[in-house]
Amino acid sequence: MGMTMTQKILAKHAGLDSVKPGQLINARLDIVLGNDITTPVAINEFKKSGFTRVFDRDRIAIVLDHFVPNKDIKAAQQSKECRDFAGCHGVSHFYDVGKMGIEHALLPEQGVVTAGDCIIGADSHTCTYGALGAFSTGVGSTDMAAGMATGMAWFKVPPAIRFELKGSLPKDCSGKDLILYIIGKIGVDGALYKSMEFTGEGVKSLSMDSRLTVCNMAIEAGAKNGIFPVDDITLEYMKGRCEREPVIFEADPDAEYEKSYEIDLSSLVPTVSCPHLPENTRPAHELGDIKIDQVVIGSCTNGRMEDMETAYRILNGKRVKDGVRCIIIPATMEIMKECADRGYISAFIEAGAVVSTPTCGPCLGGYMGILAKGERCIATTNRNFVGRMGHVESEVYLASPATAAASALTGYITRYSCGE
Repeated sequence: MGMTMTQKILAKHAGLDSVKPGQLINARLDIVLGNDITTPVAINEFKKSGFTRVFDRDRIAIVLDHFVPNKDIKAAQQSKECRDFAGCHGVSHFYDVGKMGIEHALLPEQGVVTAGDCIIGADSHTCTYGALGAFSTGVGSTDMAAGMATGMAWFKVPPAIRFELKGSLPKDCSGKDLILYIIGKIGVDGALYKSMEFTGEGVKSLSMDSRLTVCNMAIEAGAKNGIFPVDDITLEYMKGRCEREPVIFEADPDAEYEKSYEIDLSSLVPTVSCPHLPENTRPAHELGDIKIDQVVIGSCTNGRMEDMETAYRILNGKRVKDGVRCIIIPATMEIMKECADRGYISAFIEAGAVVSTPTCGPCLGGYMGILAKGERCIATTNRNFVGRMGHVESEVYLASPATAAASALTGYITRYSCGE
């Protein structure tokens, strides 16, 4: 029996010729990741277990991004604990104020992760790096602690679902619309502990930023990971960027998949996920007049340069609707600098938006955009559960940067048309 991409990567890192779904393995790790919320818990477990050294200071990444710059005393204490640990163990990939970024945008940008890697992170959206042809998945802080100490982790090899992409995305759609469509189709448990593997000639129409978005939200379908094949677009993105040589894996022609879906990209339309589950999706143009109070463009899902370009294209020379708070968050300092160099930040401010330093803040209801009772937000984030962005009686709608920016101008959830 042939193997999928994910199964091949896991077999290689377990030192095995082959693996099969359901098999328990112990695999070597290329990168162990944590953030300012999860790392302090992992540090505590690391110390409780009697560990005194990390397995490789160059294979651990600690990114302060959720509440940085620190929002309160608790956040400051958590960050200090991370700083002290990173300094004590000489962690080379430590990102703090000044060089920070949202972890799942930062690590690909900085070349810390690459094709063929096996990666764990104490954050559920670690599945993002599958866009580069890596196996990456979220784990708990205890697993992060063990990974930091031993460089190993155990896995149950996941079965796979294949998504065969055909055609090309319409100009008014992006990877966010694709993944929202898929989650709406299969549900939030439709890929539970499975690998979502994207194939087909339609893959070439997806930019790297769109692929990162798609893999980022694999967890919203319950998946263990999402993964794309390595093609010329991937190789061009990694060229001169990655610390390690990419290792390219391809699925065998006779690889087995539990299910297969065929998706015609050209048939997609701008899509919105309505409260209170990501699977509650509808075409944007079918929603009617849904008034909004806030717009958030950013997060580990949609805070990359392509997303900033989309927001600029729509907002430049126009004004955010009175009564709407528009918050734009470039995902890394490099992206923020590029926005400044291009004049995007000035344009956003002139349009009536505010621009934040990189942070996850509003996505998890932390800070920089909390909702009050009865308020409604359209966001480019990844989750819209009850109380996700603030009060339990607030509402979050998930959408692409284009839909979010267009909605900021009208004050209602609005489909963006490229002809506008």
